[in-house]
Amino acid sequence: MALYILGALIVVALVTYGLGRSKALAVCQNNVSILHSRPTYHGWFLVICSAVPAFLLVVIWAAFSGRIIEGMVTSQFADEFTGLTLPQVQAVLRDAKALAFGGIVGFKDDLKVEVSELYLSLRGTSDIILLVCAALLALVGLIFGYKRIAAEFRTRHIVEKFVRALLAACSVVAIFTTIGIILSLIFESIRFFERVPFFDFLFGYHWSPQSAFESAGGTSLSDDNSRIFGAIPLFTGTFLITFIAIAVAAPFGLMSAIYMSDYAGPTFRAYAKPALEVLAGIPTVAYGFFAALTIAPAIRGWGEAIGLSVSSESALAAGLVMGIMIIPFVLSLSDDVINAVPQSLRDGSYAMGATKSETIRKVVLPAALPGIVAALLLAISRAVGETMIVVMAAGLAANLTINPLEAVTTVTVQIVTLLQGDQEFNSAKTLAAFALGLVLFAITLCLNIIALRVVRKYREQYD
Repeated sequence: MALYILGALIVVALVTYGLGRSKALAVCQNNVSILHSRPTYHGWFLVICSAVPAFLLVVIWAAFSGRIIEGMVTSQFADEFTGLTLPQVQAVLRDAKALAFGGIVGFKDDLKVEVSELYLSLRGTSDIILLVCAALLALVGLIFGYKRIAAEFRTRHIVEKFVRALLAACSVVAIFTTIGIILSLIFESIRFFERVPFFDFLFGYHWSPQSAFESAGGTSLSDDNSRIFGAIPLFTGTFLITFIAIAVAAPFGLMSAIYMSDYAGPTFRAYAKPALEVLAGIPTVAYGFFAALTIAPAIRGWGEAIGLSVSSESALAAGLVMGIMIIPFVLSLSDDVINAVPQSLRDGSYAMGATKSETIRKVVLPAALPGIVAALLLAISRAVGETMIVVMAAGLAANLTINPLEAVTTVTVQIVTLLQGDQEFNSAKTLAAFALGLVLFAITLCLNIIALRVVRKYREQYD
């Protein structure tokens, strides 16, 4: 129902915009010069008065109505839920919702049917109340705004203040979302480190969380079991594959960007750059299949031909294909940055007698260094966060090795593995995923700080 109401509000916004604009034109008798604000501002002012409050009501209602209805259902069936545990109550509520709204459940009983009927009744009542309240709010706002439209009314100021407030709210949402992610990682990681010592996790050499079992108290692990959460093999595998990927993407991407910006003709550039950027749109699972079915067997065959022992799943295969995947990130951003270097710098270099290659090496690339660093950082972040290629080409084995011909795994792959299926967020095995995420976040933050320092240093020199 909320979606239908939102659709109706879009229609209301279009209608009220037309009404506000028409009222402004009628007030000035089509002589727009006597209006303080243009008719479009009056239209948007009427939209703000009518559709926006109703939209906010729908959003708030959608955010909290589910919990309110669930609380009413729980209190209504308090006697029936008395003998059930919390997971059992949650299972009953989940199956009742599925029955009420056309979902599929494993089995149903009288209790679930009764709860589902109450859900339907309360949801229907909630939708009617929401519809009536939204309609009244939109009507009141429409009447209020319509009466205020006049030639001297400063609607432009109101609309611009509303837009500024909207932009500020979006910024605040982004900031609080980031803070929420960080706090969730920190709190869950603290729960993990209460069971596994921090240094055993950060500097341990053995990773096998599948063999972990909780102690009788459920709050800590034995010394032997706490040592199976050593994350060094994961970070080693992550850095090894990322290094191989950047070793492929950085030179190819940067050299391609230099050629595109300073050597290629307009016709070749118009076709070649979009063709290379198509690589960024290929699904990672396709890269994974390519790595597993083509690159990995080829590497193994070449290695055996010269007497090397190569695993069927190797870091080299995953790194090479991942490097191909992130070339467009380096190419596109570096090309844009190099093209943004002022032509006056190039002309000054040519005037001093420098050749084109000398100008690129000694003038253009140093001036574009901040943007190139940002492009490489984006590529590194993309490589660190990749999962599918690693699963299909490098495997899941947490081997502590820097040999690119052996199978390894990465932090992101293990996070996905730990959180697969129905997990209880009360075991060290599951909480280890949050600890891995926190450490990976700290590493990425350090890389960003380093890149920011480089950008600031050279931006001061060339701006």
